[in-house]
Amino acid sequence: MKLKDSAIVLLITAFISLIGNLVSKGTSPIEALPGMLILVGVSFIGIALAKVVPFKIPSVAYIVTLSTIITVPGFPGAAVISDFVSKVDFLALCTPILAYAGIYTGKNIDSLKKTGWRIFVLALVVMVGTYIGSAIIANVVLKMLGQI
Repeated sequence: MKLKDSAIVLLITAFISLIGNLVSKGTSPIEALPGMLILVGVSFIGIALAKVVPFKIPSVAYIVTLSTIITVPGFPGAAVISDFVSKVDFLALCTPILAYAGIYTGKNIDSLKKTGWRIFVLALVVMVGTYIGSAIIANVVLKMLGQI
């Protein structure tokens, strides 16, 4: 995918997310726009780095690293960046991403059919394992904090 195509997809996702943010959190798109533009900018830079840097590192690694660096206390503007981004609801971001995943899966339904029933067993085990693992971690952390 070209950088131009990536930018278009990021902007479409941002637009849909701003609408989802309005519906889910009640935050005006104008109020959430600076945070969304920061997220789009960091994502675009991460995608560009993955294409330019000679090492085979996924773009998500660059995006997470950049996001972490720019929000570390002491980094110039970290508090402002965190404040802007806090106005964007995480679930509003998930909606278009999950929609894209559904479209991609539907587009490749023949490949999915070839995997047979085993893929559904695997998905079930992964979901149950993730749920149980999350519950265990939450229980341990809440006990350490004295909340339960």
